[in-house]
Amino acid sequence: MRHPSLRSRALLLCALALPALSAPPTHAAPPVPDKLIVLTFDDSSASHSTVARPVLKRYGFGATFFITEGFTFAKNKTDYLTWPQIAELHRDGFEIGNHTRDHLSITEKTVPRLAEQLAVIADRCREHGIPPPVSFAWPGNKFHVAALPVLHQAGIRFARRGGEPEVPYAIGGGVAYEPGLDHALLIPTAGDARPSWSLENLQRAVALARGGRIAVLQFHGVPDGEHPWVNTPRERFEEYMAWLHAEKFTVIAMRDLARYVDENAVPANPLAIMERRKSAQPAPTAIPPPPAPAPAARPSAP
Repeated sequence: MRHPSLRSRALLLCALALPALSAPPTHAAPPVPDKLIVLTFDDSSASHSTVARPVLKRYGFGATFFITEGFTFAKNKTDYLTWPQIAELHRDGFEIGNHTRDHLSITEKTVPRLAEQLAVIADRCREHGIPPPVSFAWPGNKFHVAALPVLHQAGIRFARRGGEPEVPYAIGGGVAYEPGLDHALLIPTAGDARPSWSLENLQRAVALARGGRIAVLQFHGVPDGEHPWVNTPRERFEEYMAWLHAEKFTVIAMRDLARYVDENAVPANPLAIMERRKSAQPAPTAIPPPPAPAPAARPSAP
């Protein structure tokens, strides 16, 4: 679930040739409030229904569930959602997003297949009474600017990438979304949850949600049976959500960015902000796990 390095100069030229996605703003978006969080879940994990759903409903949080039929979705209903469960998430008010039929890694070679991959998930949604998705998560966090027009033509308004290239994938961190500087189809992840995460990692990610910036959180299964490297234990997830609620964060789905963001106000060069961030700050390091408690002092001998 990784993202490649920045593209070549040829891709920069491709990015500049997207006039349909660089239209002037159509409305003045209100100021982005501090503590605004977008909560996202990838890969159709069964725990999205059995664990995440009741926790999110308890706190009144919004969220986007990015659906794919990849991996062993078709036959493994221990680890993956059913479409009736996905429809139930929709009826509960959560957003159903598109993650491609096959969890297709988007590269220069696979861009021609993207439209059909998106269409299959959109059709499945219609069959189950779910609106065609308007949000997208780049599978494996790999993006390619040549795919931006394809997403636009498919009705996608917002798309989430990972924390790379600004922050190495192994760290599980990222950067905040800066509307107008980040392309609305290349929204960065502020925090990508891992098994080694503690509450401190979550706090570091959401602390970025200030000064007009928005923190987008990326989860997979809570827990995740088939992808243990992105697993979040149930107890840890419940701790994270309880803390966000206690600290009065506003937690929304990706589609709800439309309340605050004009997706048409995009940069002419979608990659410029990524290069700027990389050159403006030293490479981040992973947050170490909390230290083990010191052993209790042994009583001295009489």
